[in-house]
Amino acid sequence: MKQEPTVMLKQASGSPPDTPAGVAAAPQRATGTSVRRPRAVVVQRRMTHYRLPLFEQMRARLDAMGIELTVVYGDPKPGEAENNDGGDLSWGVHVPCRYLLREKVCWQDPSAVLHDADLIVVTQENNLLFNYLLPMKHRGLKRAFWGHGRNFQALNPNSLSERFKRLFVSRVDWWFAYTDLSADVVVDAGFPRERITVLNNAIDTTALQQHLDSVTPERAAAARQAYGIPPGPIGLMLASLIPDKRPEFLLEAARRVRQQVPDFQLVLVGEGPLRDMIKRAAAESGGWVHWMGLRKGAEKAELLKMSTVMLNPGKVGLNVVDALQARVPMITTDCKTHSPEVSYLRHGVNGLMTADDIDAYANSIAELLRDEVRLDVLRDGCAREAATISIEQMAERFCEGIRECLAAPAKR
Repeated sequence: MKQEPTVMLKQASGSPPDTPAGVAAAPQRATGTSVRRPRAVVVQRRMTHYRLPLFEQMRARLDAMGIELTVVYGDPKPGEAENNDGGDLSWGVHVPCRYLLREKVCWQDPSAVLHDADLIVVTQENNLLFNYLLPMKHRGLKRAFWGHGRNFQALNPNSLSERFKRLFVSRVDWWFAYTDLSADVVVDAGFPRERITVLNNAIDTTALQQHLDSVTPERAAAARQAYGIPPGPIGLMLASLIPDKRPEFLLEAARRVRQQVPDFQLVLVGEGPLRDMIKRAAAESGGWVHWMGLRKGAEKAELLKMSTVMLNPGKVGLNVVDALQARVPMITTDCKTHSPEVSYLRHGVNGLMTADDIDAYANSIAELLRDEVRLDVLRDGCAREAATISIEQMAERFCEGIRECLAAPAKR
């Protein structure tokens, strides 16, 4: 059940969070004759299902450190709701979002839950109006950004929007950077590296691995037959069906792959505003293009297990973690619009990045599908990289960064 911002947080029902081993406690703060725990507030414009395990683990770790965690979350834009990727954090605090100027800006005011907070972590987005008022409304509150450092989808890094974003990069006490790539961007903008925590953005790889381990070759074969996918190597697109992912580019490249590898099968998994185009392409393909809609958990694991490569010619995000964990090499393009997680993909080691050209992309896919030795090399590279990325490690880094920020003097 959602909690409104005027309601104080209640303890979640059931047992308290398990205490992770080896977690150091934070100093508590005296208030009059009582001692209260420091409190950190993390604000999300909207809650996605893949963030739920992160916040659950952070709550347990911070509780063991003697730090209280409050997570505030709002509402998606109407178009985002079509992605069907929302999540409900039962112990979180819902603070509604108001979208203005044709959804170009967002007003979400969590002030009601900040009255005794010590730290607020907000995402670094130009369109979040509250971020600009935060220093004036809550002067004694430590502030941290969680984000990319810049808009990696911006075609012009010196646009007015990007210059405006750089102007505010250093106006916080701490930074939680998605990856090393994000940290470098923040340092280049003048922020001290010693006040940056690199999270290595991740999904719940433990749950995914458990699902993958449960999929036997026989089960994968049965699932493939049930889905109606004929024999042949499978290229899997696991992503939201949005323009940034470039499904039209992929469909044309897949047609050219099919000319070189006649039994090639293209499987698309995801939801979004371009679903009708994908459904039409599948219907007109004669049976080699397959749209599966949104698949999670065991079904997603089955599709990963039966796939040979993951195809993502557009923006690479957290789906690269799926590819690495499942040992399914990702092939993308140098399209200049990737999210920071693209740094996990190492060309020729655990995946491929081709020129941003349909023929170059199609030829690289076809060549790899015909080279089992090279595929095995990339699969091994996926396994090595996957070992360094997990939701557990991300939660540990996030919590340690919160503890360090609370203990450090204010930067401003």
